[in-house]
Amino acid sequence: MSSSRIQSPAARQAASTQQATLESLVGIGAARLKEQLTPMIGRFGAALADVGQPGLGAREVYRRVRSAKLLKENSYAFFHLAATGVERALRQELDCLRAQGSAGKAAPAALSLVPLEVMDSKVAFGAITRPFDIAHSEQLAALSVRVGLLLGKGVLRADANPFRPEVFLKALEEAWREFEPEEESHGLILGLLRPELVFDFAPLYEALVDALTRKDGQPGSVEALRIQKTDDAAAARAARASGKAALAEQLRKLFGGDAAPMDVPLIPELPEMPQGAGGWRPSAAAGFAPPGTPSVAGLSQAVAYQSPGQAAPLLELLARIEPSPPASGQSQARGVPAAGGALPHEVFYLPRFARSLPKGSLSRGEESTLGLLSRVFETVLLDDSIPAQTRELLHVLQVPVLKAALLDKNFFFEEAHPARRLVDLLSRMGWEQRKDLDDPLFQAMQRSVEKIGGVGEARLGAFAEAVAELEAGIAAEEGAQEQAIAGPVASALKQEKLQVATRAARDAVLLRVQAGDVGQVLGGFLEQRWTTVMTFAYSIEEDKPGAVGNATRAMDELIWSVKPKPTREQRKALIGKLPRLLSTLNKWLDAIKWQDAERLQFFARLAECHASIVRAPIELSPERQLELAVEAAQQDALRRVELEQLASEQEAERRQMMSPVDGLERGMWFEFRTSEGARKLKLAWVSPLRTLFIFAGAGRREAFSLSAEKFAELLHAGTARVLAIDGVVGQVLSEVMRAGAVNDAALTVAAS
Repeated sequence: MSSSRIQSPAARQAASTQQATLESLVGIGAARLKEQLTPMIGRFGAALADVGQPGLGAREVYRRVRSAKLLKENSYAFFHLAATGVERALRQELDCLRAQGSAGKAAPAALSLVPLEVMDSKVAFGAITRPFDIAHSEQLAALSVRVGLLLGKGVLRADANPFRPEVFLKALEEAWREFEPEEESHGLILGLLRPELVFDFAPLYEALVDALTRKDGQPGSVEALRIQKTDDAAAARAARASGKAALAEQLRKLFGGDAAPMDVPLIPELPEMPQGAGGWRPSAAAGFAPPGTPSVAGLSQAVAYQSPGQAAPLLELLARIEPSPPASGQSQARGVPAAGGALPHEVFYLPRFARSLPKGSLSRGEESTLGLLSRVFETVLLDDSIPAQTRELLHVLQVPVLKAALLDKNFFFEEAHPARRLVDLLSRMGWEQRKDLDDPLFQAMQRSVEKIGGVGEARLGAFAEAVAELEAGIAAEEGAQEQAIAGPVASALKQEKLQVATRAARDAVLLRVQAGDVGQVLGGFLEQRWTTVMTFAYSIEEDKPGAVGNATRAMDELIWSVKPKPTREQRKALIGKLPRLLSTLNKWLDAIKWQDAERLQFFARLAECHASIVRAPIELSPERQLELAVEAAQQDALRRVELEQLASEQEAERRQMMSPVDGLERGMWFEFRTSEGARKLKLAWVSPLRTLFIFAGAGRREAFSLSAEKFAELLHAGTARVLAIDGVVGQVLSEVMRAGAVNDAALTVAAS
């Protein structure tokens, strides 16, 4: 295969997207045609049966009556032929267009004489399609621009537009010729291909242009924005789930080969201990177990002097260490660091215990479990933002949780593991500054720890019971917190709805004002009055679907009405549309209560503008009139495409800026740094469209609210950061495993 024909992955992706878009356009064209085929067939039959027209001969009357009866009795057959014929014709046009050179120019073909009959037929059919071309010149011009740009061919010529009326009308003619068995009646179809009998092209072209226009950054409904935000949040959740799965896989590999030697251990050798003349010298730490239980130093020494094949399992060692629960309410809780951050040397502290064990005394699985749990408890017990009373409770859990993790490695793989869940919950409750002994939730925290501390062995059932009671207390507290912030939430919902509606309305109007010449009559009106109308339409769209579409169509028709109409057909169309357009405008203006004298002045100027358009002299040939109309429409379409692309780029930049807040969910904890210090707050509420975030501190009170833009700015600047999406255990595990291998410093805690 030639290298020039080899496509890069990006090129293949672009080609696939282009093909999918073209297929969707064919589907839209075929579907919109089918919606109108049955009424059109009825009009065809009625027109054929109307034989009262002057000048009809007996033979022609017979043919018309016979064809009308045939069509009435076999309408479904013609429906099928017409529908399949149009879809086939559209595909052929697109295939031919893709095979052409740039800008819609066909490859040079051999010159040949065209029979006179064929030329006459083309001219006659051109006269049939001309009224359709004129009536829909602006939509056809927009399609020529957008389809051409989609295919990378620039602006298509009018006769290269795959959706031009000629394609549909020719397909109808061919369907009729196949449907009508009498050859002499084939020509009857030509008299039926009139705008008043054929289906309305306007809805079809509107749907096609809309399909090519809807891109990121374009004004859409509030529901579309909600879907986008939901998709962004879902993508963020999927990314987190993927990260959790990868972390779990790393941990499974870590614990999977417990006895297998590894060149580079994931959890390194514990630090070398000082050596003495008599061999390893244990830590001098003593007294951190209740009276009557062996000291950790003594237990470590017992492990050290056994031969490697006789080392006692870590669980047996822990069975001889049972720290008693510290008394509550002490000014300096037992097992809690002093103000300087150091732990009293006589208390049990898991990282210190890990350092006190001699090298090689544990199996690889035990060493990994002990190392990771040491990091977890180091994190929570030295966290000054957790009150001493809560850290006292966490201190009690060190040995029971280590036992649970040794017995069940799912502790590291599953967030819902009862022992892991209890550590996460207590840590988060600590961030809420739960320390009042009369606080029902703090009392629930105490009871949960007592359930674990009173169990002689690490029983998961006890952890599960403790978690259930604590979660019930948290649920009750969150219910009370929801009531406490109900007022701010209601206000935020109204604010968000108005902000989103205002932004969408402003963008929709601005896109049209900048895209074409709306003149002095409409410029100020659209930016001031119709922006208010569009804002109102967006705000009621959820309750009254179609409001935005109605207001948008009225705006587009109003803009169209003040543009020059160089052809008689366009002026006739303007006169026909004005009554309905003016009625729609007045209904919307009544809805926003614009009733002053300025409104009367606007409609007076508008009437003068319309009158001048209709009365303007026509000095050009019909062909030149159509050319000018198409050229003007194409220029407007090109300008609008440029503005849409600019808006899309701006929206992409905005979404990139806002990406840090995608996927953030209620209940997550954040740290905000100010000149006064750091403050930990919980995300208490996220608005449906994720434009506003309310944070709460302790005591069921709203701390403050932030817009999405401001929140994203703080996250980018580092003055706000996520504390724990997955809980403190998951956070520590991620930090450890992200490094690829834990160095000695990872498990080393100063033993001052």
